[in-house]
Amino acid sequence: MNEPALGIQATAEESRSTAIAARESGLQRNLSPAQLAMLGLGSTIGTGLFLGSAISVRLAGPAVVLSFVAAALIALPMMWALAEMSAAHPTAGSFGLYAEMYLHPWAGFAIRLTYWLCMMVVVGSEVVAASIYCKLWFPHLPPWVWISLFSFLVLYVNTINIENLGTFEYWLSMIKVVTIFAFLLLGSALLFGFGFPKVGLANYTAHGGFFPNGWSGVGLGVVLGLFSFFGIEVVGSTAGEAANPKEAVPKALRNTVAALVLFYVAGLALVVGIVPWTQIGMGESPFVRVFQTVGIPAATHIMNFVVLTAALSSAVANLYFTARLAFSLSRGGYLPAALGRLSKKDMPMIAVLASGGGMVAAMFLSRYFQDSLFVFMIGLSTFGALFAWLMTLLTHLAFRRHHQRHAKPYLQLGPAGPWASLAGLAGVLAVLLSTWWVPGFRITLLAGVPWLVLLTAGYLLWSRSGRRRTAETETKA
Repeated sequence: MNEPALGIQATAEESRSTAIAARESGLQRNLSPAQLAMLGLGSTIGTGLFLGSAISVRLAGPAVVLSFVAAALIALPMMWALAEMSAAHPTAGSFGLYAEMYLHPWAGFAIRLTYWLCMMVVVGSEVVAASIYCKLWFPHLPPWVWISLFSFLVLYVNTINIENLGTFEYWLSMIKVVTIFAFLLLGSALLFGFGFPKVGLANYTAHGGFFPNGWSGVGLGVVLGLFSFFGIEVVGSTAGEAANPKEAVPKALRNTVAALVLFYVAGLALVVGIVPWTQIGMGESPFVRVFQTVGIPAATHIMNFVVLTAALSSAVANLYFTARLAFSLSRGGYLPAALGRLSKKDMPMIAVLASGGGMVAAMFLSRYFQDSLFVFMIGLSTFGALFAWLMTLLTHLAFRRHHQRHAKPYLQLGPAGPWASLAGLAGVLAVLLSTWWVPGFRITLLAGVPWLVLLTAGYLLWSRSGRRRTAETETKA
């Protein structure tokens, strides 16, 4: 192909990308860099660390630390990919919009709709977790009471203006960040005997050794480790409402991932060092269990309050992201137009209300599945997150290839070439397949694969009817 033809093709592709991104105009760009970072931490530091990590501990024992290190190595190329694309295209649709630009309209439709529905389930699981934490203080109160109360609060916060939402989430996230730092200091003091009776290092090897379930347990533990990193995508979505997205979003992503690695790896290392891993279960947060074991009752209640606010913070941030996906789908013509409308405060209120469906489901299901609902919901939602990560890494390969082919500059954060994204793809695929052997997580594949078949059939029907309507319109014109 000659150079003029290449230039025409590049111009056409650029015009198409600009038109796709322009669909999402209207959102206010008022989020500060600090609020972006706290939204990312608010989404990720929640039930994955404070409650779901108990599953990883049961699978891997003290070697759960290695599971979370492996998860961090998989999350790193995802962060690079999302940061580079968000800097180039700061939109609320984030990775879904990029997939539509660089892969295929089906990819953009599938990734956003799948993630939208699965994130609805995640938000529901967060309020379920919050109700579990409340059992410490009100053991006889039915979970649905707490789920209803917390659902109303999460919905309300997501319908105020974006600056107030960012401020609210900033302080909720700050509570858990400060507390985790305090936990790291106090846990270290307990482990090594600084001002407290020394716990020592015996728990790392006393109950079946450091690898009680072998390397297979470590590998299966990566599933929940990676689940704990799900939510960094929220930072990419904030690009549509960030004050200076090209600089703030990549910086927020780097800071978020760095903080998560420190909090997760160091925090869980202290948990399994202080509490025998065989005593950790799903009835309460492992972090609360630490303080119960060493007999600090006041700290137990304080930590329980923190993990409660962490769950609510995560629910607020994830509903924010979920509503933006619905908004993006609506503006793309894939969902009813009402979900793409903005209120007088430039908030997608109808999209927020529609995206709260997971909390409504959680309220009703909690009456019948009190003991297994949380694991079921995170297992179901895991497919959506893993699918989104797979598609994002594939999109990043196409994104870099496009920019290199047309000699277009872009912000490069990861190593040159395709190898980082390819390694991330291999890691995510391995985690997806391993869910089959994680207790309670078979639903990830059992529901995910049929869903993609149904989704593809629905897209083909929608696409054909859309083309038919376009042809009819052109004929009448």
